[in-house]
Amino acid sequence: MSDAKNTTQPTVIAPSLLASDFAHLADEAAKVAPEVDWLHVDVMDNHFVPNLTLGPPVVKALKAATDVPLDCHLMIEEPERWAVGYAELGAHNVTFHAEATDDPVTVAKNLRAAGSKAGLAIDRDTPVERYLDILPEFDTLLIMTIKAGFGGQKFMPELLDKVRTARSRIETGHLDLRIEVDGGIASDTIEQAAEAGADAFVAGTAIYGAEDPAAAALALRRLADTARKTDTQEGARPGER
Repeated sequence: MSDAKNTTQPTVIAPSLLASDFAHLADEAAKVAPEVDWLHVDVMDNHFVPNLTLGPPVVKALKAATDVPLDCHLMIEEPERWAVGYAELGAHNVTFHAEATDDPVTVAKNLRAAGSKAGLAIDRDTPVERYLDILPEFDTLLIMTIKAGFGGQKFMPELLDKVRTARSRIETGHLDLRIEVDGGIASDTIEQAAEAGADAFVAGTAIYGAEDPAAAALALRRLADTARKTDTQEGARPGER
């Protein structure tokens, strides 16, 4: 399948706070704020995935501490019960896993009604094809390029076939939908993901593991923009707020 680049929307760079210093989250957000579009907040419940991370109190505190929109990625059971709470806290985008609910469309509608954008996440072993028909109900499709649950895993390029499949459906269906990729995104992988059709990129260690996180985010943006052949101007404001 040929690569299908989306050049109609600006590139979104979303540093993952999972790779930051949890003791100083407000400072970690401030480090990257001038060069990023979203802050990616990984919410894990130790049930859907075998890890426990941030939750509503931290999202509430972050919302008060930064103007960067919060991109909440819920790796939790029962999103129909919990997801709307993150929208009500002011999250810009709330993404839940397709594998965690039998009624993703209703969850999406409730999120939009609560004031956030709705995102659907597809884990490593889940075919994207079964969800293509409901994409019009969503604002973001997050495709994992690792297995959900832990940071620092190696990027799996074979999972980009899902990005290509989704991008083809979005283009043929004229859908207004972002494709976000999460897992192992760094300077040596972001171009592949962009060429496959992604336009939003979650990066953890590649940004927060760098000596200058803001500069690292900017470098990733430039690589993605070049791969996507966008017309982003030098020094332009980050893609979306």
